[in-house]
Amino acid sequence: MPIYHTLGQIPRKRHIAFRKPEGGIYNEELVGHEGFTGTSSLLYHVHPPTMVKSVRRLKETCYEPDPDKTLKHRHFLTARASKGGSATLDRIPILFNADIAMLYVEPTKQDEHYYRNAQADELVYVSKGKGVLESPYGDLPYGEGDYLIIHRGILHRFRMATGVEHKLLVMESRGHVRWPKRYRNEFGQLKEGAPYSERDIRRPADLSTNDTKGDFPIVVKQYDGLNEVVLAHHPLDVVGWDGYFYPWAFNINDFEPIVGRVHQPPPVHQTFEGDGFVVCSFCPRPYDFDPEAVPAPYNHSNVDSDEVLYYASSEFMSRKGIEFGSITHHPDGIPHGPHPGRAEASIGAKATNELAVMMDSFRPLRVAKPAIDFEDPKYHRSWIDSESGGSTPPTS
Repeated sequence: MPIYHTLGQIPRKRHIAFRKPEGGIYNEELVGHEGFTGTSSLLYHVHPPTMVKSVRRLKETCYEPDPDKTLKHRHFLTARASKGGSATLDRIPILFNADIAMLYVEPTKQDEHYYRNAQADELVYVSKGKGVLESPYGDLPYGEGDYLIIHRGILHRFRMATGVEHKLLVMESRGHVRWPKRYRNEFGQLKEGAPYSERDIRRPADLSTNDTKGDFPIVVKQYDGLNEVVLAHHPLDVVGWDGYFYPWAFNINDFEPIVGRVHQPPPVHQTFEGDGFVVCSFCPRPYDFDPEAVPAPYNHSNVDSDEVLYYASSEFMSRKGIEFGSITHHPDGIPHGPHPGRAEASIGAKATNELAVMMDSFRPLRVAKPAIDFEDPKYHRSWIDSESGGSTPPTS
């Protein structure tokens, strides 16, 4: 995250005594990735962040794959998935490999605990909902269409607005989620011509220091499981911090689509990159402006990647039979493309209101067993259905 940021009180120099008004010194903590060489921040706590009263293992989270390894296109209807529970504890795994996992949750319960993913960066797309992401770095308000980037090891909690429906698409990345390298100059600044700028990035604000002692549970995801660590003080006891490592937000509606005279390939929609995957945003935009252009994508075989699309609206130029919240998985090994009639229908169209999040992984993805419960089993046949051009979603 190449934007320096600071909130609260910090000493004039790093690693010097930062004294409390009543005596003693604040407790300095370095938080960052890649040891001491990657992006990092320095936090100053009222109490040592190491004051642990108890620990216990809560449950295992190792993702179990679908035993059926048949190669085929897949379609999952999240509207049929189970609802409720916690934004952090009740996520449903859908697809995964060693680099990236995609999960889904429609939480209804406010978490009393704080949460830390110690084995992955989290990229959370807020398909529905609004609230505040609490962390030691300050409050980060979020709303519909936001991508929340919560780097590995960052303590946080979703404070969901009362009475507001939430639909969260979560991507867990083993590597560091970042802006695409081609958008940055040698100094890390976003270039002119990138589809967004630093002005579009929202950072934490309104830092509050909580100096309360007691029993405060933190749930930590590590070793493919959830662990409870009980602290002897409130975890949001930071008086100030500075650095490059913190949670941040970017709204999909601030992505500036790139269009051309003829159809542009999906990399023009790229929004983030990670180790072994990329994320793209398909946003409302004008279509290609050549009179003979075919706006719908051409058939393609990406021979070294799987393509996953989350449909954040019910409209998409090349698909039939999908709905808001659908997830399609087009695996490496078989071509995919527009449904019958969609290419012809797109000719002469002036614009699209589609909204979708795409994740392309560079290693094969496995379908998680819980996702089978809300899968459309006939989707792989949808290209030969000349009547509808798409499969019929299963009834609930």
